[in-house]
Parts: sequence; C-alpha cells; structure tokens
Amino acid sequence: MVGEKYFGPIILETPLDVTADCWDLPFFSPTHQQIGARLKDWAREQEVDERNDRFACLDWVSRLAKDGWLQYCVSAAHGGAFEHLDSRALVIIRETLSQYSALADFAFAMQGLGSGPITLGGSASQQNDYLSGVCTGHKIAAFALSEEQAGSDVAAMACTAVRQADGFVLNGEKTWISNGGIANFYVIFCKTDPALGSRGISAFIVDAKTPGLDDTTHLQVMAPHPLATVKLKDCKVPASALLGPWNGGFKLAMQTLDIFRASVAGAALGMARRALHEATTHAKSRSMFKQRLADFQITQVKLGQMKALIESAALLTYQAAWLRDTQLMGRDLKSPEGQSLHQRYTQAAAMAKWVATENAQQVIDMALQMHGGKGVLVGQKIESLYRDIRALRIYEGATEVQQLIVGKGLLA
Repeated sequence: MVGEKYFGPIILETPLDVTADCWDLPFFSPTHQQIGARLKDWAREQEVDERNDRFACLDWVSRLAKDGWLQYCVSAAHGGAFEHLDSRALVIIRETLSQYSALADFAFAMQGLGSGPITLGGSASQQNDYLSGVCTGHKIAAFALSEEQAGSDVAAMACTAVRQADGFVLNGEKTWISNGGIANFYVIFCKTDPALGSRGISAFIVDAKTPGLDDTTHLQVMAPHPLATVKLKDCKVPASALLGPWNGGFKLAMQTLDIFRASVAGAALGMARRALHEATTHAKSRSMFKQRLADFQITQVKLGQMKALIESAALLTYQAAWLRDTQLMGRDLKSPEGQSLHQRYTQAAAMAKWVATENAQQVIDMALQMHGGKGVLVGQKIESLYRDIRALRIYEGATEVQQLIVGKGLLA
C-alpha cells in the first residue's frame, strides 16, 4: 500500500510558534485563543504510526475524541463545546493540527463535515442517534456527494433514490468519498426528481452495514488517507433515513460546505506555516559558499514573500469565520438583511478557501525549492507537505469554483 511504503512511526516535533501573533487579532475571543494554545500543547505530545492511513485515521479519531477535541464538531445539545458549530474554533483547530499531521487534520475535519448535514437538517431522532457518537468517536462519519461525472457540477449526479411504500431504494455510485471504508454511516445525496436538476436532490443517512452498500473499493492518492468509491445496488433504507426535506438535499449540502469551507483555508494556513518554519530552520543551518543560506538576500526575499502570502490568506480566513459566527448566526436568512449577510459570507468563505490553498501551494513550493535535493526525499516533512497541500485546491470546491462564486456574487 502507498501508506505502508511512505509513512513510518512519527513523533510530532515542536514547530516554531508561528501562530502566536495571529490569534490575538480582534476576530478571536479569549476562548478561541485558549483552544489554540491547549491544542498545540496536546499535539506536541502525540506519537502515531501513520504507515497505514486507515488504522492511523481511526487512531486519530479515538485520540481526538478521548481528549475532547471532537466536541467542536457537534452542537452542545449532543456533547459539543458550543451551542452551534463555531467556525472560528474549526479554523483554529484545523490550522493547528495541520502543522503537525495532515492525517490528524483530516480525521477531525471529516467528523465535522460528515455529520454536518445532520447537525443542520436532521430531525431530533436523527441527531440523537448519530451526533453523540460522532462526538465520542464511536461513529465515523462520511459525506457522500461527489460522483465520477458530478464533482463541481453537482446537478449532474446520477445516483438515484426511489420512494417505496416502506422507504427508499438507492442505486448508483459515489466516489472520492473521504472516510470511505472506515465510516459507520454515510450522508448520501441522490437524485429524487431528475427533471428538477439540482432542485431534485435529497439527502439520506445510510449505515455502512446496510445491504446493497459496498465501500470496499479503496482509492490510493498521493497524500494517503481513507478514500473509497461507495457503490449502491438496490440499497433499501427506511423512510426515517431521509435527511431534511424531500428535494432539499442540494441546499443542505451547500450549507454544510459553506460552514466547513473556511476551515479548509485554516488547514492550508497550518501547512503553509509549517513549511515556513521548515524553510527558516533549514536556511539558518545550511552552509553554502562559506556562509549560511539565510545570509543570502534572495533567501530573505523568498522568506518575506512566504510570510506575506500566509498572513494575507490568514486575514481572509479569519474574517470569513468571524463573519459567520458573529454576523450571520441567529439572523433570519429569509429576510433581506439575512440574505445579504449570507451572500457576503458565502463570498468571504469562497475567497478564503481559494486564496489560502493557492497561497499555501506557493509557500510550500518555495520552501521545498529552498531545501534543494533534500526537499524531494521521501520522509522529509517538506516533501509530505508538498503532497498534502495539493488536494486542498480541489476538494470542497475547486479553486475555479470559488472564483466563480465570487464573480457571480459581484454581478448579482
């Protein structure tokens, strides 16, 4: 397996405290600052064998749950830390975890994303059945929206759900499904009225052991993590599996992605900050032409560019999270003011995700270049960062989709 080839036992080293001067910005409360400080101390103490990404991911979920970090993936009514999902907490946690381990960040993020539709649109019974298990790590969540021909174009999905007297029958395939193969349940989006396009999609909660669901087709990617194709063949679920309103699945999916999009930007920030630390440390210790690499002006210029790319993306990311938590929450989204604020937040989250992931790619590339040949050696932190960052520019809405959201918003 790819994971067995490239990953060995790791001890998460203490990186430069590159976030100390960021979380004291007005976007964050003292509570948020304390979350970041506690998590950094916690992450430094972890030792995980990541040779097998599937088992390592389960290990991370267990650790995150045991020490209370998955409380930030659900609401207080089901064991969560806040009354509602808190975007700033999600950003800080992902920014911190991704500095240490991309797989730890993945394990945390997927618990939130996979259960997000239940938090937003689930009945009291559905929330009681699933969310407390997500918080304690006893239920692994998965969000199943994408298909081979329906990624950015969600309306093109071919997976169907047909209503029967005693429930629904699901047929089709979902692919690129994170946590595929280890999830206890999937939130699956299906066409329920093909003539209506995106307005004819509904969401369903499907337990992994449901007959007709096959999640054994594992996908190997350049930055190993649990990923699978989920096949549905005459998969029967009860009427209680319907999540949210009939034909309300597209809206529910977009609302969920809206919340977690800024957190993807947070993960990109963490990777970029770690890359800057690696580059700075290397430049100070690398001898070249009778001086340090850090003494060359071109090195100083590159480090300055990296820092500016990170901090500009951080401001967009923190602003988007702050906007949702302080301006959007509690507003009537059907009112003109609520609609305006929601549009503003959607654009802010799109800009944050777009800029943070693209900037992080540039920062990590410059940091790897500064390492020279050592940078491409398997096992080097900068090499793994180079692989880890690439997917963030694609999943939960590719860069081009985020640019489209912003452009359409301007014209509207």
